[in-house]
Amino acid sequence: MKELRTEDYLEHIVDSSGDILSFTNGFTLEAFKADLRTQKAVVMSIIEIGEAATKIAASDPDFVAQNDGLPWSQMRGMRNRIAHGYFDIDLDIVWQTVVSAIPTLNRQAEDLLNELREGPELGPSPK
Repeated sequence: MKELRTEDYLEHIVDSSGDILSFTNGFTLEAFKADLRTQKAVVMSIIEIGEAATKIAASDPDFVAQNDGLPWSQMRGMRNRIAHGYFDIDLDIVWQTVVSAIPTLNRQAEDLLNELREGPELGPSPK
């Protein structure tokens, strides 16, 4: 059951990061700053990514340790900063995250999700 939950949460990360890429496709920083709807959609998706990362870390710490290529603590940290208002949302930082971290996160999380779904490779049975 734990693997299914991890898989579900990982799918949330893939979906939310993909949404961010879709929402911001063709945008510049200036266009992003001028579009409140896109800002809110991106910020909410970042929160969703952080929530999923937090749930994976809490329920399956071994998975996190085995897959340390994903920025687990950064995902949780960004979510906490935004959700708890540790700082006013700095759109420059959000945009920098969108262009520098989200594409890589989306690819890595999607690859990891595909690996989980394919399951372990089984070799020939011993005779």
